[in-house]
Amino acid sequence: MVATTTRPRLQQRYTDEVAPKVMEQFGLANRHQLPKLSKIVVNCGVGRFLENQKLKPEVRDTVITTLSTITGQKPVMVAARKAVSNFKVREGAPSAFMVTIRRERMWHFLDRLINLAVPRIKDFRGLPKSAFDGGGSYSMGLTEQAVWPEIDMANTPFVHGMNINIVFELSDAEKSRFVLSELGMPFVRDEDADARRGG
Repeated sequence: MVATTTRPRLQQRYTDEVAPKVMEQFGLANRHQLPKLSKIVVNCGVGRFLENQKLKPEVRDTVITTLSTITGQKPVMVAARKAVSNFKVREGAPSAFMVTIRRERMWHFLDRLINLAVPRIKDFRGLPKSAFDGGGSYSMGLTEQAVWPEIDMANTPFVHGMNINIVFELSDAEKSRFVLSELGMPFVRDEDADARRGG
């Protein structure tokens, strides 16, 4: 019996619904010109938790557990590339833990980020639309791991945040913003942005 695999829900939605809208919106001639979601990088800085250039075991274990639980992959440790005397960091000291997610796992993670984690942010009023780089990749931060429903904070010794970078290929800020909006990313509404600026 041959096992059948089901494409991630958000990936199927992109192929069936979002891609045709992108082609029409931006006048693309064929599907090879479509923006491509290539990877998602999740990292958590731990440099501020160092004691005598060593990382506290509870910090290391908590960050590894958090990233492993929400991504399904074991994170790798990133060492400081150079010494920073102002922060008392030496070259080679633990700096961060990072996970790079691709393919189906990437789409599942994005689905849970959009529909489960982001709505649980305290006093949430929308994600900024301006956090795109020239290549269309989007960066955002979470201040605490409690927004992920699979994290049991009752058994977590300390609170930490994380940075999430959604990386696109063949894109720019406008195309990526359109794609993520169509996939359900809750960006701040224009009228809310105007109100914050006092406009």
